[in-house]
Amino acid sequence: MRTLPRTMRAARLTRHGGPEALELVELPLPTPESGQVLVRVSAAALNNTDLWTREGAYGLPEDPHAKAGWRGRVEFPRVQGADIVGDVAQVGPGVDPALVGSRVLVDPALYGGTGPHAHPVGLLGSERDGGYAEYTLVAADRVHSMENANLTDAELATLPTAYGTALGMLERGGVRRGETVLVTGASGGVGLALVQLARERGARVIALTSAGKVSAVRAAGADATLVRGGRVWPELRAHAPEGVDAVLDVVAGDLVEHGLPHLREGGRWIVAGALGGHGAAFDIRRLYLHNRALIGSSMHTPAHFDLLVDIARRGGVAPVIAARYPLVEVHRAQAELASRAHVGKIVLDLAG
Repeated sequence: MRTLPRTMRAARLTRHGGPEALELVELPLPTPESGQVLVRVSAAALNNTDLWTREGAYGLPEDPHAKAGWRGRVEFPRVQGADIVGDVAQVGPGVDPALVGSRVLVDPALYGGTGPHAHPVGLLGSERDGGYAEYTLVAADRVHSMENANLTDAELATLPTAYGTALGMLERGGVRRGETVLVTGASGGVGLALVQLARERGARVIALTSAGKVSAVRAAGADATLVRGGRVWPELRAHAPEGVDAVLDVVAGDLVEHGLPHLREGGRWIVAGALGGHGAAFDIRRLYLHNRALIGSSMHTPAHFDLLVDIARRGGVAPVIAARYPLVEVHRAQAELASRAHVGKIVLDLAG
């Protein structure tokens, strides 16, 4: 058994702000309490929520412009990073010691209840310390063995937030084999995950992306692509004359107003992001007169995550990694994420 150090390197937020609010520090090694495990982190993927939590961009229900994290006020200091892969280094009281040494993928959601259909009410790296660290504490029932998965640690690290969010959208929207779906923001982490997971379940995928990323989105499995800024809606009608069964949307903003009439009768618009703006105006008659549904989807449930783990174990997804950085270059990694010039996921390597 490897001897554990007394301290660890970590990147943590001290306040909301720019890159300077994220500091590299040396911290005491945490000790697992009852029901917890200590995970030695090998890889941690970045997500837009890392940037928005750092910036305090989520607002509050009573004040949309307030500085806040994913689910409200952030308690500082906070180690960032929701997407965690590693091995179990130590277990707390009441946890099976056989877990020590296991290669695991961490479900980053903090749930508001028990059972397979509980909704997430918090997130590692936001409401609890996360994986921008050499070690992190997580609940023992949130780690999933990936001993037999063929994906690398870096590839596995791309899954929890992006693919978990995508799978939650597909499940809540009831997307089925043979349906036609439109994926917005298709070159981002969640967008590429939506393309792959929708294809994996047998849906026909039309993807909306920027001109320079069309080939990468097609390589991920899109059956057809639309270029942002072009003649999007006429071209969509050419690909789907009767409309699409579902829109899987991480952009929102004006897309909702212009795109809603392109849903089929009984179609579903599933939204899990607001890259295009958090305000949307549309003719409500286009919703109820055509039995369409507008569905909000935030991350995944435990049942969704179990399904994602099964898909990963059998090689049903092929994560795209845009870049990898050591922890000491976390600021550079977040800057690349903010540039939106990449395709796929950016990952921190912590195994070295």
